[in-house]
Amino acid sequence: MKKLAVGCGHRVSEINLVRLDLSSQVETDVIWDLNKVPYPFENSSFSEIECFDVIEHLDAIPIVLEEFHRILTPNGILKITTPHFSCANSYIDPTHKWHLSYCSFDYFLDDHTLSYYSKARYQIKYRHIQFQGGRINRSIISRLANKYPINYEQRWAWIFPAWYLYFELESIK
Repeated sequence: MKKLAVGCGHRVSEINLVRLDLSSQVETDVIWDLNKVPYPFENSSFSEIECFDVIEHLDAIPIVLEEFHRILTPNGILKITTPHFSCANSYIDPTHKWHLSYCSFDYFLDDHTLSYYSKARYQIKYRHIQFQGGRINRSIISRLANKYPINYEQRWAWIFPAWYLYFELESIK
């Protein structure tokens, strides 16, 4: 089982881990511009891809998710973290190009009405809106936001801002 860490930063080397980053300033296995496809890997090379705090920096999310799909094994897992659109951190960083929500990756599901925009298909195995701060945010608000994510994002996100989103997407091939 081989794993790819996309935008690895200072990630420590591990057995069966390939570290991919744009910067030559960090210790990496492969230096690559993540906006440039195809990536230098064979089809179905990885059983897992970690994309932590990277997706919001990329030029075209659908193209990158198609590339991740290509290099993932069937039923491979793509793990993504990104600031929630209501988080100040989503807007503070001038390199952020996208402000994402709980439903941002639904476009890659078979049953989504706009799924024809991409050939890549995923199944959402897990997703979570994460909060920071006190006990009320981390327990009550988090529980309600994750139980009713659409209502939360439409009505309450700017009153009780979230911190980040976590996704696990399974490649369907």
